[in-house]
Parts: sequence; structure tokens; C-alpha cells
Amino acid sequence: MPHDGRGRAGVSQPPAPGAGPAHTAPPPPVPGSTASERALTFAGALLAAVYVPVPGSDELRLAETAGCTAAEYTLPERLSLSGASPAAHACRMDRPLWLNPRAVASYDEGGPTPLRDDVSYGALPLRTEGGRPGCLVVLGGGGYGFEAERRRFLERYADAISGVLRGAAGRPAPASLLTSALRGLGVGSFLLVPDTGLVEADDTLLELVGITPDAFDGKAETLLAHALPEDMHALISVLEPSTQTFGRRELEFRVRCPSGEMRWLSLACRVAAPADDRPERVLGVVTSTSVLRRGADDVSRIQWLTAALDEVMTVRDVSRLVVTALREPLGADRVALAEVQGDRLMVTVLDPPEQAAWPRMWRSAWRSEWPELPIGALPALRTALRDGRMDLWPAGTVLEPGLEGLGTGGLAVLPLPSKGRITGVCLVGWDRTHQFVPEERSFLTATAALVGQALTRAHAHDAEEELATMLQRSLLPRRLPELPGGTAVARYLPARRGLQVGGDWYDVIALTEDRVALVIGDVQGHSAGAATIMGQMRTAVRAYAVEGHPPDVVISHANRLLVGMETDLFATCCYAEVDMEEGAILFVRAGHLSPLVRHPDGSTEEVQVEGGPPLGVLADAEFPMTSVPLTPGTVLALVTDGLVEAADLPLDEGMQQTRLALAAAEPTDPGSMADQLLGDRGRREDDVALLLLRYDGMKTRPIKAGWAVWRLPDAVMHARRFTARTLRRWKVEEAADAVLLVVSELVTNALVHTQGPVRIDLMLRGDRVRVCVSDSSPRAPAKPVIVDWESTGGRGLMLVEAMSDSFGSMPVAGGKQVWSEIVVPRRAPAPEEAAPLTAAPGGPP
Repeated sequence: MPHDGRGRAGVSQPPAPGAGPAHTAPPPPVPGSTASERALTFAGALLAAVYVPVPGSDELRLAETAGCTAAEYTLPERLSLSGASPAAHACRMDRPLWLNPRAVASYDEGGPTPLRDDVSYGALPLRTEGGRPGCLVVLGGGGYGFEAERRRFLERYADAISGVLRGAAGRPAPASLLTSALRGLGVGSFLLVPDTGLVEADDTLLELVGITPDAFDGKAETLLAHALPEDMHALISVLEPSTQTFGRRELEFRVRCPSGEMRWLSLACRVAAPADDRPERVLGVVTSTSVLRRGADDVSRIQWLTAALDEVMTVRDVSRLVVTALREPLGADRVALAEVQGDRLMVTVLDPPEQAAWPRMWRSAWRSEWPELPIGALPALRTALRDGRMDLWPAGTVLEPGLEGLGTGGLAVLPLPSKGRITGVCLVGWDRTHQFVPEERSFLTATAALVGQALTRAHAHDAEEELATMLQRSLLPRRLPELPGGTAVARYLPARRGLQVGGDWYDVIALTEDRVALVIGDVQGHSAGAATIMGQMRTAVRAYAVEGHPPDVVISHANRLLVGMETDLFATCCYAEVDMEEGAILFVRAGHLSPLVRHPDGSTEEVQVEGGPPLGVLADAEFPMTSVPLTPGTVLALVTDGLVEAADLPLDEGMQQTRLALAAAEPTDPGSMADQLLGDRGRREDDVALLLLRYDGMKTRPIKAGWAVWRLPDAVMHARRFTARTLRRWKVEEAADAVLLVVSELVTNALVHTQGPVRIDLMLRGDRVRVCVSDSSPRAPAKPVIVDWESTGGRGLMLVEAMSDSFGSMPVAGGKQVWSEIVVPRRAPAPEEAAPLTAAPGGPP
């Protein structure tokens, strides 16, 4: 492509006499429907319709139509995926279906009404959330079908619509799928009246050029002012076309944005002939150079490939792009891409993917997704890789067995150089006779260099992503604990920009049998430093929580710890202690987003939690607690800002969208609900953490009783009396002997070995009695290593352990708690009443 912006098709025409800009008021904003209709008209589509899947059915529902002639045609409201319509056929084949008028008439159902002999039909499958197919149906005029470049544009449009549908899963659908997809594709449209110099442009076009909607006055000269002077003459030739020149025109040009950035844009337009009293008009679309179709010349192909490779990051994406760049433009029948790893070729893509299309040796090595080939078994490839030289083998060349059948009409072997070494090889084969012209040789050489460099970058990205994923997984919980009376699920997604390891974290901490702590936090940034601080903060919060501190003390300790680290990073955190038995939550919020709650009736709210500053800012900061009741069926959602805020998504709007998605999700499956809340998993500016708790309530509520032990000489006796009374009241006297022995030993140890208050708590849950004795000493009781006849102590804990079904200790606020669980023996069945004696033979009755 010449750098002066010269048009690729059509010749520059002299300015039309008298043409010039008119001084009029700025036009009103262009509606989205108008923009999509202009894009469809440019692509040669009279009508576009989006069919989406009907939940719980094999039918497709007509969701939206657009086009300048939408009122002239009628499409079915519903289509069966198992039916005989063209749309159903395309969905079953999972590839676009292009039909001329005669082929459309051969279908018994699903066609447009009225069915005219000059209307073409296209059906493009849409891949929606969950893998269920949808369909984009387009009608074209002229009777000759859709041209190749129009088909490619519509296929990209269908991919963009699929992305909108997947992103809208669990969220309110956008007002217009077609317009949202066009906006997401980055395609702007315009309608120019050359006689007046006035132009209608949508917001996407203005954004590409670098003009804010408020600053645009509707004049073509305002748009031209941002173009580089060298490209001005080519743009003028489009804006002032000859009245004898109709049809498609294309060019690439450069604009200078207000930030100083120079941007390459592709413009494709069509000059519509004047009709009735309407003046001549120019209808077109503008986008970045990588979105519209690839040009027919080799320079344009290299420009497109360079821009496209700059946007992909993984080896898989590079491989797919190579197939797109080589197979169809060169008319090739096979494209293979493989990386060099030691003495083997690791195939990354084969097109076509069917095994039958490739040599027998390749099929025998096909043990995974793609085959792995020993370089020693392919002498020709080994020589090409050693020399780093491209080999072009014409038709009739006798190929070695390992390459047999790859290209009977011609085979191109392209070593892929990068940083002084060969990283892989690309094979392009033709079945029919193919002539390698000099221009094509240059194109293949340039392509090999670009692909080799892209593979090196992709390998580095994949390795970095794998390392980041391993690091992130090591810092986050491997699994969440099972909770009595509820289910907790969590999701984490790394950022897709920069190092893919971040500072977001979550945790679920089982404090006791009926209390659990939910934690979510976000350390500033998404870098290795942020991940390190995140790991330290998660460990600290967990340690303080299991010590038995209340929520405000846990967060205060974590705050002072972060201040003492002397780092420039700060962290936000939301800590929720849930009493699963009573149905209550204690929240503490440190600069974090407020939690969201979905009530059993489906309504949602943003819980108003009194908050403190972020962690690591003020050492003496206070963090007040907020109590919120819970009812069974409630879903609690803790999120980080990566889910609800982005450059193009204000925080308030993001929170509202998340609330709507939370209300629409099905709470019976928390995992599916979390996936729906995440929505589109495409490129993200920040990492995302999400923690959900569905509270169901305790099925069996325990019975509790407690008593403060008096430090008196007969304190143990009073503790035994309290325990005996409680067991009689609970009607579990069968366990009295074991429980009383445990109480005696634990209370005696607490009184003898600690100072301060001592408390005994009893709990009956089902057939288990739990004895808990709390004291003010943080030291856990230690059993003696050796107990002999001369020992004066240590046998008490051994007796407790022997009498208990389970036994242990745990830290609590201000000390520790030693506990023992004893199973209540089953009562023996009451003896049956004695049966009446039977009379002996011959005796009295």
C-alpha cells in the first residue's frame, strides 16, 4: 500500500464544480439503527436479522431486524434447528451458507416473504453462551449473490454479534445487537452529500478520527482537518467523485489524533447514483486497517498481516491467523505450521484439520490434538531448517514419503526466522498446478519473517501467562471448604493486559462449626509486586481470623501489618463473618466496594456498610462493624472493581449491571451464577475476583448452654453439677459419665494452669455433645511424651482423648478453647411386657 494514501480501486477524479461546504448547524447525533443500516447497505445487504436460541427448546427466535428495506420483507418469527430452513442448515453445518435466488427457492421453509428472483440469501451461524447456536440472516439484492469481500465483512460482523451475545449472558440484552456488534467491531459509518459538504457520521467514526461528538459540526472539512496532508488528495477524490463513477472505492489514509498518535484507517465507500430529487450521496465505512478485508495486492496483505499479528498474543492465535492470511488469498489447499522443539516438529495448526488430508506418516504420529514429527524422518525439511532458506517446489516434484500428497501442484516450504535462529516452518501446498511468480516469492519471504517473530513473542507470552497462572494459583485457595447451611463459590480471572498476575484475592475461612469468614480484597495494580503483597495479606488475614479475633480486630491487625511493610502499595478489603446458625453477618469494609445481596424474592440491593480507609494508609485507622440479617435463600456477592469498572464503564453503571445480572441468574446453581456474573471473558483491563455465598440455613440447629466457672475450691464440683443438670434437661443422660469426666479434667486443667476467667460451654447437635472450656492462656495444652508410674500429671488429657470421639483446641479472642465431642449412646429398647402364662395340659384354665 503506498504511504501517500492512494486509493486501491478507482481513479482520483477532478473536483466537481461548485462543490463546497455549506455553513449549517451541526447535525443531530446519528442513531445506532441508522449506522447499522448504512453498514449493511455498504455490504450489499437489504436486510439483516438475528435469530437467538430459545431456552429449553430447539427453536430459534427472531430477536432483531435492520435494513433500509426491512419493511418490504417478512421472515419467520421462529425456526426449528431440526427443520429444513437455510438458517437451520447453516447452524447444523456450523459454517456460513450463501444462496442465490434459485437456491433460496429450493427450500420449503425459512425463506423471506415475498420470495423474489433477485434476492440472495446468507445464513451465518452465531456461537452463543453455552455453545447453543444462533444465526445471522442477510438478504442481498442484485440476484448475483454476495461478493467475496462482502462475505468476509459479514462473517466478521457475525463473529462480533456472537461476542455481544456471549457478553450479554446473564445480563440485560443491549438495545440493538446489530449496533452493539458494529460498535464492538470498531466500524464507523458515514453518509456524505458532496454537493453540500455535509456528512452524517456515527460516534465510532468520530472516535477513530479523534473528534468528540460535541466538537463535530457535521462538515466534511472538519474530518479532513485530521488527515495527514500527504493523504489529502486521495480523500478529496472520494469526497468529490465524478457523477459517472459509481460502485465500490477503497483507500487507506492516516490521521493525526489530538494525543499526537498517528493512526492508519481503512475507508471503503460506494457512490450511490442520484434518484428522484435526492442528491448524489457517498455511503461508506471506516475502520482500523486490520478490520476490513485484506487488499488484493501483496503490500496490502503484508500491511494487514503486520497489523493483525500485532494484536494476537498466543501461539494458537498466531497459527489461526497464518491460515487466514495464506490459504484463501493464495488459493492453497493445505497450510501447516509447526514449531521446532529439539529434534521434533510440534504442529500447531493444520488446515484442513482432517487426518485424511495429510501424509500417512503424519497420521501415525497424531496422538494428541496435532501430530509431533521427528525432524530426522523429513530430510527435505531438515535441510531447509538448517539453511534457513525458502524452498518452492513446482508441480511434478517427487516428494519424500513424509511430505507425499502435501502439494502435488506445488509446495512452499517456509522456514520461520527470528532473532538469528529458526523457530519453525510453514508449509503451503496446492493440488492443482501453481506457478510461483516473483511477487509471490517476495510475499512469502516477508510473511515467514513476520510469522517467525510473532511466534517468538507468542511463546514468551504463553510462558509468562503459564508462570503468572501458576503463581496466582499458589497464592489463592485451591478449594473452598464445605459449609453447613450454605454453599460458597469463587472465580478469579487475570487481567489481559500487562503481566497476567494481579492483586485481587478471596478466601473462605471456617472459624467454627457454625461460623465462617468470607474475605475479598484488591492490592493496587496487577504486577508481581501486587501479587506478593496479596499473598502476604491473605495469609495475615487468615492467621488473625483463625486466632478468634472479631472482624474489626482482624482488619485492624492486617492494616498495621501492611503499614509496617513500608510499601507504596495499598489494599482494599471486605471481611464478612457469617453466623450460619443465627443467620447474621458482621461486615467490615476497608475502602472496598460494598457487598451485593440477592434476596429470596429475586430483588437485589447494595448493602450499606460503614467503611474505613484502605489498608496500609493509616496505622491507627478504625474499621467499624455493620450487622446484617440473613434469611435462607439469600445470595451474598463480594466483587472487586475489575468486574464493575473499566475505562468505558463507570462504577455506578457497572454495579447496576452486576445487580441486574445477579437478579436474573438462577440461584440454585451458585457456580453457574458466578459464571453468568463474569459475562464476557475477553480482554480485560484489570483482574477480577468474585465470591458468592448462598445461605440455606442450618438444617439442625444445636442446643447450647454456658456457665462461667468460679475460682473456688469446689469449682469443679459446681461445673459437674451444671453439666449434669444440662444433660438431664436435654435428656441425654446416657452420655453423662463420659461428659462429666471430660468436664472435670478440662476445668481442672484450666484452673490449675491458667489465670483469669474460665468458661464452660455445652452444645448438643444431633447425637453429639460438645464440651468447650475457654481460658485466657494462648498456649495449647500439651500431652506428656512419656507417662510412667512416677509421673505426677499428664494423665488427664490422655483420659479426655480416650473418652472423646474427637478432641482438640483452637485459639479464640483473649485465649484458647479446648473442646471435646462425645457421641451419645443409643438407648437400649425397653423390655417388652411379659406374655401371659399358658396353662399346663390338664390344669385349670
